[in-house]
Amino acid sequence: MKITLVGSRHFGVTTLNMLREHAVEIVRIVVHDGEDRLAAAARAHGIEVVVQADPKLVTAAEIAPGTELIVTAHSHARVSKEALAVARLGGIGYHPSLLPRHRGIAAVEWTIKEGDPIAGGSIYHLADRMDAGAIAAQDWVFVKKGETARELWERALAPLGLRLLGEVIDYGKAFKTLPAKPQDEQFATKAPSLPGSKH
Repeated sequence: MKITLVGSRHFGVTTLNMLREHAVEIVRIVVHDGEDRLAAAARAHGIEVVVQADPKLVTAAEIAPGTELIVTAHSHARVSKEALAVARLGGIGYHPSLLPRHRGIAAVEWTIKEGDPIAGGSIYHLADRMDAGAIAAQDWVFVKKGETARELWERALAPLGLRLLGEVIDYGKAFKTLPAKPQDEQFATKAPSLPGSKH
């Protein structure tokens, strides 16, 4: 399976390493900043790196020819409809909440702020609306009392995301399609950026 990975930072790098373990072909890395650590990791592995012309948008031209699946990892850019159409299976991303709950940039912070006893992660299909695409995989974890958003992310939600992404990619390789269960809009909540948020 040929994958274009769109992402940044530490989670982008750990996703790159996970993909390399799953015997897929990473044909291109797309970053919003050519100095990002994901770009450096890609170059170290001899993978082509493309820097987005617009940091908020990924265009069709920035997706590698022959890409079967676009994977996003810590990317805050919207992948355009045209870009998704280039890839046979479209695109998937990881969101650190039980979608449709906590859609938005600060999902982990809102999980803590609202005192949720459980948190979770969702692999979702990239769509026009932010975090609103069909769910490909989902799982949950308990939140420890007194845990910060960063602690919850590092202890449980980042590893969960890597595991779920790996499972969805293995499914795609085996069945040439991806699971897709529509989100139930009646349970959707927003998780907008909070002052001092790290994301």
